[in-house]
Amino acid sequence: MSRIGKLPISVPAGVDISVDNDNAVTVKGPKGSLTTKVDRDITVAVEDGTLTVTRPTEQKRHKAMHGLYRSLINNMVEGVSKGFEKKLELVGVGYKASLVGSTLELALGYSHNVYIALPGEVTATAVTDKGKNPIVTLNSIDNQLLGQVAAKIRSLRKVEPYKGKGVRFVGEIIRRKAGKTASK
Repeated sequence: MSRIGKLPISVPAGVDISVDNDNAVTVKGPKGSLTTKVDRDITVAVEDGTLTVTRPTEQKRHKAMHGLYRSLINNMVEGVSKGFEKKLELVGVGYKASLVGSTLELALGYSHNVYIALPGEVTATAVTDKGKNPIVTLNSIDNQLLGQVAAKIRSLRKVEPYKGKGVRFVGEIIRRKAGKTASK
């Protein structure tokens, strides 16, 4: 049995989960509503404030989907009740971040500024304290979309291993390399 798939999901107060005939799971909570389509072979059951995901057979395909759909539904429950947050740090001289409406403006050392239109489900804040690196905080109820937006922003200027300049997640550890002078 899948270690992740067999774990029941406890449904917090204020969160409603419904499964329709097409096996689409809808989760509604205080922060919003999310829906995902679950494969027809996987069974989703809600009873007594817990949600369980079961698979019909031990086929490799069913085993692969069992833990996946349990994790997706768990992220939906957590998203509509608490929400998700990712913080990005801009490390480099002259790197700046500002928010204009729902557009994120980044100065990342290129000859021009980079503008990113954020989806409606993602909110952002940009904080620049004197003497510290700018921090961009992204919030959303959809963990998949949040990770995708954060990865897109990070891909604009990946962290280089010599000086450590670039866009990184807060707390991310970067393996640094020694330069040419270290080999002599």
